Amino acid sequence: MNASSDSQRPAPAAYQRIATEEAFAPPEMLDIYRKILAKKDVDPGFQGLMGFYMSSPSARAQHIMRCLTDLDQIRLEHMDACGIDKQVIALTAPGVQIMDKDTAVSFSQLANDQLADAIRRHPTRFVGMIAVAPQDPTAAAKEIERGVTRLGMNAVIINSHTHGEYLSDPKFWDIFAAAEQHNVPIYLHPNSLPAGMIKPFQECGLDGAIYGFGVETGLHAMRIITAGVFDRFPKLQMIIGHMGEALPFWLYRLDYMHRATVLSQRYESMKPIKKKPSDYLRENFYITNSGVAWEPAIKFSQSVLGVDRVLYAMDYPYQYLVDEVIALDGMDMAASDKKRFFQTNAEKVFNIR
Repeated sequence: MNASSDSQRPAPAAYQRIATEEAFAPPEMLDIYRKILAKKDVDPGFQGLMGFYMSSPSARAQHIMRCLTDLDQIRLEHMDACGIDKQVIALTAPGVQIMDKDTAVSFSQLANDQLADAIRRHPTRFVGMIAVAPQDPTAAAKEIERGVTRLGMNAVIINSHTHGEYLSDPKFWDIFAAAEQHNVPIYLHPNSLPAGMIKPFQECGLDGAIYGFGVETGLHAMRIITAGVFDRFPKLQMIIGHMGEALPFWLYRLDYMHRATVLSQRYESMKPIKKKPSDYLRENFYITNSGVAWEPAIKFSQSVLGVDRVLYAMDYPYQYLVDEVIALDGMDMAASDKKRFFQTNAEKVFNIR
């Protein structure tokens, strides 16, 4: 988690290293979080996630909170220490999605303005994602338009569920329409587990990034697919991290069981869709390896999704290890594919010039 010495820095590479799932948190957002945490009946997932990080004296928590709020010297020093040329930065989970609707709408604009200012200060190092408030889909669509046309950002961040509600509900689909219209991908990032899901995970310590995040975000992605979102918005592109929240490894079973479930008419909510789930995952999703610096998983995902669909990410500041960058530099992979992984796929997806 700490900056590395010069002797440990990655060697110069024949590609830029663009890290595509890197987090920040405006200090003003943390002030809002403190007020939420001081209330009675706090969401248990939020309490377990940000309540811990904002109060723990542990070295990990202190590192994360210090780095989240910095968009200048500390972040740049850490990037340099790990050989990261650019970060694609997004509002950390749960972002504005834990707030009431009016606060969420106004603060998403403030957060986007702050990130845009940082990008203007460091135009060769930072790229941004647009934060939106799903609590108000119409306002979220307008903020996507503003983020693209006025702030120069070319992706949207949504931290999975919003108060236990999922984007598979058509009431949120103005967000998909805006993203498709402006040709920007939506990064579906994990959130703490919703209240109705968290208990069996939290009681054994598996609610966070170790397991629960991936389960819940993978569920969200599958809900979007099976709801027919990509039949309605065929050009829409989404991104999921952490090696696709394990979905690439389930492709065969997802296809088999989806077909069997539709044919059985077991669930009113499970209707036919035009393609197999694996088709949408190959055609409408990109994945990043954020937090998974593991060559076998990366190469497997490239083999089943395509080398143009898998991108590099570090997951800063939650995961920050120079050894992981060095290991990925050393992957046994064609030079052209490695450049796609580290650089050119990100340039395409996030419209980096």
